[in-house]
Amino acid sequence: MKEVNSIRIDQTIKKLLSYATSEEKIDKEYKTYTCLSNRKLYSTEINGEIVSCIGVEFRNSKEGVIKHIAVLPKERGSGIGSSMIRFICKKYNLNFISAETDKDAVMFYTNFGFRVTSLGEKYPGVERFFCEFEVK
Repeated sequence: MKEVNSIRIDQTIKKLLSYATSEEKIDKEYKTYTCLSNRKLYSTEINGEIVSCIGVEFRNSKEGVIKHIAVLPKERGSGIGSSMIRFICKKYNLNFISAETDKDAVMFYTNFGFRVTSLGEKYPGVERFFCEFEVK
């Protein structure tokens, strides 16, 4: 895992972030990662190609919130997403990590061991879920 902190956004990172947020928010979100000390963005490479990223906001020294997590479609299901979460928890010695997601990613978080709670229809026609994990 490599920290992403370049002022210019790599096109693959931009594509990955598009899987995790709306197109119109990508540049603003990326700038937040490069400007705020409590936000970190990491990427994973395979054979020199960026294949995933995870963005985390740290609420305090023991708690993190996954703001963005994405893996290129061709690499999904290979454990990269889970390894990114484990990396963040270990690197920052977290006791707790959470995320908000849609129904498409609920199984990923459930399979990792997150407790998932429906937040209901937060946006018209879109159910959102709160996922929380106590690191042991």
